[in-house]
Amino acid sequence: MNGLVETQHTSDIVPNAPNINSETVTLLEQIERRLLWLSTLMIHHANNVRPNPDKSKIGGHQASAASSVSLITALYFHHLQAQDRVLVKPHAAPVLHAAMYALGVLDRKYLTMLRQFGGLQSYPSRSKDPFPVDFASGSMGLGPATPLCASLVRDYAQAHFGQTTANRFIAMVGDAELDEGNLWELFIDEFVIDALRGMTLILDYNRQGLDRVVPGVRANRLKALFTDCGWNIITVKYGRKLQAAFARAGGEALRRFIDELRNEEYQSLIRSAGGVIRAAVTTYDPQAAQAIAEVADADLPALLSNLGGHDYAEILSALAQADSSARPTLIFAYTIKGHGLPLAGDPLNHSALLSNERMNELRDAMGLTEATQWDMFAPDSPEARLCHTRAQVLQLSSIPHAGPPSAIADSIPDAINASANLQTVSTQEAFGRAMLRLAEVPQLGERIVTTAADVAVSTNLGGWINKVGAYWPSSVPDYDQGKSRTLNWQWGPTGQHIEFGIAEMNMFTMLGALGLSHEHNGQLLFPIGTVYDPFVARGLDAIIHSLYSGAKFIMVATPSGVSLSPEGGAHQAFMTASMGMELPECDLYEPCFALELEWALLEALHQCTDRAHGRSSLLRLSTKPIDQALMQPALQRQGQTELRIQALAGGYVLKYEVEDMRDEVSGAQDEKLHTSYFTPHTSHLHLVTTGAMVPEALQAAAYLEREGVEVRVIHLTNPRRVFDDWQAARARGDERHHLATLIPPPLRNAPVLTVHDAASHALAWIGSVFGQTTHALGVNKFGQSGSRADVYRYCHIDVESIIAAGFALLDG
Repeated sequence: MNGLVETQHTSDIVPNAPNINSETVTLLEQIERRLLWLSTLMIHHANNVRPNPDKSKIGGHQASAASSVSLITALYFHHLQAQDRVLVKPHAAPVLHAAMYALGVLDRKYLTMLRQFGGLQSYPSRSKDPFPVDFASGSMGLGPATPLCASLVRDYAQAHFGQTTANRFIAMVGDAELDEGNLWELFIDEFVIDALRGMTLILDYNRQGLDRVVPGVRANRLKALFTDCGWNIITVKYGRKLQAAFARAGGEALRRFIDELRNEEYQSLIRSAGGVIRAAVTTYDPQAAQAIAEVADADLPALLSNLGGHDYAEILSALAQADSSARPTLIFAYTIKGHGLPLAGDPLNHSALLSNERMNELRDAMGLTEATQWDMFAPDSPEARLCHTRAQVLQLSSIPHAGPPSAIADSIPDAINASANLQTVSTQEAFGRAMLRLAEVPQLGERIVTTAADVAVSTNLGGWINKVGAYWPSSVPDYDQGKSRTLNWQWGPTGQHIEFGIAEMNMFTMLGALGLSHEHNGQLLFPIGTVYDPFVARGLDAIIHSLYSGAKFIMVATPSGVSLSPEGGAHQAFMTASMGMELPECDLYEPCFALELEWALLEALHQCTDRAHGRSSLLRLSTKPIDQALMQPALQRQGQTELRIQALAGGYVLKYEVEDMRDEVSGAQDEKLHTSYFTPHTSHLHLVTTGAMVPEALQAAAYLEREGVEVRVIHLTNPRRVFDDWQAARARGDERHHLATLIPPPLRNAPVLTVHDAASHALAWIGSVFGQTTHALGVNKFGQSGSRADVYRYCHIDVESIIAAGFALLDG
C-alpha cells in the first residue's frame, strides 16, 4: 500500500493502551457510528434540504470528514484531558461539531446550520464557532503550525512563570496538508528542532488529496524527513484483524502483497468483490492466499480495509506511546477516505455527496428513522453515560479563560520618555530605546517577549536582547564570555527573545501563538515581532491566520518604505501600509516623532490586555533621522496630554493655516467669524501625510505659504483608526468622527493632497469623506538604489513634487 516495501514493520504494532478493553472499544465504535452519521447528515442537509434561494454551492466534505471520525472519537471520548489543546483538520469540522453535540456543548439547532450565517463554520474557528475551539484550521498548513508554536510558548511560559494551564498539544492534519511549504520552514528551524518537546502530530493518512491519489512512496519520504527533524515516529498502519491474518500461515506474504500495492490499486481493491480480492492475492503469491483461506468472500473487503487509523486499540496505544516520548511525536495513522460510507476509497470522493437514496440506505443501516435521525443516545444508555463523563472531564462548557489580571494592565505607564533628550532621532532608534525602558517596568517588562527572523540587531532589538537575553530551553555555554564585544547575547531559559532563521512565516506564526498564550496557557504575554517592512508580505498568510484566531500582538516593520533608499527596489516596501489599512482587528501606526512612537507602543500594549475587544498593531518605522523640534509647535499649542489623545485617535493638525490665528479661529463659536476668516479669495489646501514624510510635507507647506497658499498639514499617526472611526460614524448616521475635527466645516471645500511613503491609494480615501478634490502622492512603482532625495524624486514624493501637485490642485 506504499508502492514501496517499508524497511521495517516493528512500529506498525504498538503496545496495548492502558484502560482499553473490548467493552470500551465497543462503546467507542457505537459513538463513532453516530458521529459519522451526524456529520454526513449535516453536510447533506446543508446542500440538499435547507432552502438555498441564491443557489450557491454550499459544499462540505463527507469523505474527508469520515476519514478522521475514528481519530476524533478516540481523542474526545477517551484520550483528552481538560488542559489539552487540540487542532482538528479543516475538513473534519462536521465531525467535531457532532462530537460537541454529543458532549452537550453544542445546541441541537446548530446541526442544521452548517455553513449558514450565524451557524457552524465550514472549518473549525476560534472566533466564529459557537463553542470553544483551541485552534482555527481553515488555512492549509497554518493550522498545524500554530499548535506546534503554541507548545513552544507553553514551555516558554512554564520556564518564566512556573505554571501554565496547558498540558498536551495535539494536532490532527490531513496528509495533503503537508504539501504546504510553511510547515517545512518550521520543522527544519534549529530552534524548533532543539526546543520542541511535548507535541503530538496525528497524520490522517488517507493518501488522497483534492484532485489526486497521493503517490505511495510519500510515506517513507515523510518519515525520513520527520526523523531528520528529530521527531519520534509511530506508524499505525494495520488494524488488529489484519494483524491476526498476518500471524497465520502465509501472513507475511499477504503483508508484502498489501505493502507493495500502489495506493490507487489498493483503494480500487477495497471497493471490489471478495472474489476479485482473492484472485489478486493468489496471483501475487499462492502462499498469501493461505492467510485468507478461511475468510469468506463477503468479509474480504472489510478485512483488506482494516487499517490502524480506524482501530481503537491501535490508535489509543499510539497516543499512549506518544505521551511517554520526550521528543515530539508523529503518529502516522493510515485511514480510508470515506470510511464507513458507500464512497469509501473512491478516488473522486473529495467533494462527492451521497444521494438522497444513499442517505436513506445509510440511515437505515444506522438503525435510525427520519424522526430520530438527529438524536444522540438514550439518556440511560452506556453511550450517553460515557458522553456525560467525558464532558465533565473535558470541561468544555465552562468559561475557559478569565481576563488578564488588572495589575498587568495597570502596570503599563502613560509615558516613558526614552528619547526625550535627543534633538534628532529616527523612529527605529526610538523604538530600541523604548524597549530598554520597558524592560525595567515592574510586572510589564517580564511579560514582553520579542521575536525576529534573523534581523533582531538591524531592527534595533540589540540593546533589548543584551538586557533580557535570548530564550533557549536549556542553558547554552558562552564561549566569548569576558571578551570585548558589541553584543552580549545570553542564551537560556530566562531569555525573553526568540530568534528564528530567515523565514518570516515562522516568526509570524510564533507571534500569533505568543498572542494567544493567555487563552492557551493562562499566562498573558506581550509579543513584539520585528521584521524588515518589505517582508511583512512574506508572512502575510500567518498574520491573517493569527488575527482571525483572535491573537493579540505587535508587529514592528522597520525600516519601511522607499526611505530605505540604498537597499533598492526589492527592499523598498509600498504595500504594507495598504495591508495595515485592510487587515481586520489591526491598527496601523506610522509615527514620525519619538514621542508618537512611544505613545503608539504603549497603546499597542494596552490593546493586548483587552482580550475581548483589543486589536493587534502594525508599526511602520523608519531609519530616517527626524528633527524632533518639528513637533514642538503642536506640543506648545495642544499640550502633551491633549496631543497624545489626538495622536492615538488617529492624528492631529501639525500645522495650521495661519499659526497666530489658529487659537482665535478654532475657539470661536460664531460661525460668521469662521466665514469671514476663511474667505473664498484665499487659496486653501489640506496637506495630509503620515510617518517619515512629515518633514517634506512641512517644507512644501512653508513654500506654498510664501506663495500665498494657506496650508493645513495633518499628520495621521494611525490612518486605520481614522478610517474606522469615519466608517462607524457613517453606520450611526452622523459626523462625529475624528477627521471631522481635523477638517472643520468651513474648510471642507478645500482640496486635499496626500503624501505617503507607501502606495498612494492607502490615503486616497480621505477626500471622499467630505467630497473634496484629492490628489494622492505615493510609491506606485518599484524604486531603485540611491540617496533618499533621489528615490523620493524618482517616486514623485519629494518636496518639489509635493509643491507642484499642490499648485496643480489649486489651479484645477
